[in-house]
Amino acid sequence: MLLLGIDLGSSSVKASVIDGETGKCLETAFYPKDEMKIIAHKPGWAEQDTETWWKNLKAAITECTTKLGQKKKDIGAIGISYQMHGLVAVDKSDKVLRPAIIWCDSRAVEFGEKALNSLGKDYCLSHLLNSPGNFTASKLAWVKENEPGLFSKIHKIMLPGDFIALRLTGELVTSYTGLSEGIFWDFSKNSVSGELMKYFGFDVSILPEAAPSFSTHGTLLKSVALDLGLPEGIPVSYRAGDQPNNALSLNVLNPGEVAATAGTSGVIYGVTDKKKFDPLSRVNTFLHVNHTFTSTRLGVLLCINGTGILNSWIRRNMGGVLSYNDMNDLAEKVVPGSEGLSILPFGNGSERMLENKNSGAYIAGLNFNTHTSAHMFRAVQEGIAFSFRYGLDIMKETGIAPEVIRAGEANMFLSRIFRETLSNVTGTVIHLYNTDGSIGAARGAGIGCGYYKSENEAFKGLIGLGVTEPSKIRPAETEEAYLKWKSLLLKV
Repeated sequence: MLLLGIDLGSSSVKASVIDGETGKCLETAFYPKDEMKIIAHKPGWAEQDTETWWKNLKAAITECTTKLGQKKKDIGAIGISYQMHGLVAVDKSDKVLRPAIIWCDSRAVEFGEKALNSLGKDYCLSHLLNSPGNFTASKLAWVKENEPGLFSKIHKIMLPGDFIALRLTGELVTSYTGLSEGIFWDFSKNSVSGELMKYFGFDVSILPEAAPSFSTHGTLLKSVALDLGLPEGIPVSYRAGDQPNNALSLNVLNPGEVAATAGTSGVIYGVTDKKKFDPLSRVNTFLHVNHTFTSTRLGVLLCINGTGILNSWIRRNMGGVLSYNDMNDLAEKVVPGSEGLSILPFGNGSERMLENKNSGAYIAGLNFNTHTSAHMFRAVQEGIAFSFRYGLDIMKETGIAPEVIRAGEANMFLSRIFRETLSNVTGTVIHLYNTDGSIGAARGAGIGCGYYKSENEAFKGLIGLGVTEPSKIRPAETEEAYLKWKSLLLKV
């Protein structure tokens, strides 16, 4: 059997087809080839057109199926990974009522803060394990307050992955993990939080029915199958947010295991079986993909909005015709610490680990007689790595203290400077693997449809590609640069 995985990001939609028996990726494609547009009508806002998602999804899948030729008939299950915490609203005809409010949109911060104060910090942290913050529930509260006419037309709200599944199958279903990432879930009662719904004035019927991440969420519609060049009736048998799914793709399923990504945003995600929380809600706890009501598996997530997007910004505005590899080569010539140049990467909305503060990005210590573009390229990567260290120190307070971090060989982890800086400043060993979100979603589909008899069977094709260990050469310079960076952060 072949397995199709879809990864809906905020930059692109990627599709991959793997051979279920060997785990080998046969075809992969992504669209658009540049980046999807993020609509920002006001500072701190971030929206995307759901039809753009669908158009790019169709293009990515079609490219894969065209390359597969007749083999495409062997695709037997579909899995979906998606950008977390977004809000899609539809009417009774399943028509989307407004552009999706996506993960890095900051407009709902005050609604989450009011909910925290009204429901009480003790209640929120003991029952929700999080502040309502800027998550999906708070985004919906913003819509209710500011777009009441539109709110009155809403039949169901969903997460981005729920929307993709709806378009594929015609079925309106969410997942338990999805309800927890939207901050609708009461971890004490193992159900939707009635108190939260009552506070915001939401009827529980506005939420779709929930199912486990590994289960059939519907089957491929005939019309869609014809459009995509796929057999009718293929089950959509797995769904998860991008970070729980990234953990799955790296076989991070058990307590103590940790995964990381550094794409547009940066994430460290650790698995635990303890219902712990950060008192300031700077890191967040969700149901993990393999959580059941009899076996607790929770994911503690550190999210940094401004990471790879900073590296992308610096390339567009300072790199000229340089590739990322060219930028890395120049940065390699600069000593650790970038000769006093420090950069804070927080320019992509409110940062949870900074208590939902939108501090913006900062460049400090710039010397016109010393620093070149090469220094800037290195300081960007160091600033991103330092933000991971700052967040990991917070995670340690919840019991997540990794010695090893697993990551896919993609995005910032392609850079040796970034890997070495991160390893040195955190004291962890970094293991790279041949996987990504779309491949993880394909593996999840194989588990969900029952093709794999156990979770372990799904990782036959997961291959280690390299290890980065803390360097014994000049570690003091990296630590000194981090402390200077941290001092700057605490001032802004």
